[in-house]
Amino acid sequence: MGLFSFVKSVGNKIFGASEAQAAPAEELAKEVGKHGLDVSGLDIKVNGNKITVGGSTKDTAEAEKIILALGNTLGVSEVESNLTIVKEYPPAVMYEVKKGDTLWKIAETHYGKGKGAQYEGIFEANKPMLSHPDKIYPGQILRIPPLA
Repeated sequence: MGLFSFVKSVGNKIFGASEAQAAPAEELAKEVGKHGLDVSGLDIKVNGNKITVGGSTKDTAEAEKIILALGNTLGVSEVESNLTIVKEYPPAVMYEVKKGDTLWKIAETHYGKGKGAQYEGIFEANKPMLSHPDKIYPGQILRIPPLA
């Protein structure tokens, strides 16, 4: 899938992580699993603040969520995805949350004026990493799926 950039000074704080270093692979796998994602076939490697993830996923959405679960953690600046995707769908746009953003505002920016109510689709596409539509923070990376 490629290389994805993240802000290493923001994100979930995981045991063993700092701004200079990502958490150990075992702890990152626990973080992915915490979001209800299958970690059984994943191969996670950590090199400083870069993570490389390989293995197989059922579809594009699951692969993107794995990348976000890994990247939105303290100490991670890059996630290189070597994931094999069983069922491909059009990829989502990855968006970095800016100060003052809301999901409504992001939906209007990406889908067009008057389409702010589509924020629910963005929220659903980022579950379970997002627990509430109002709980986003600057520097966080979100999936913006294409409109159906």
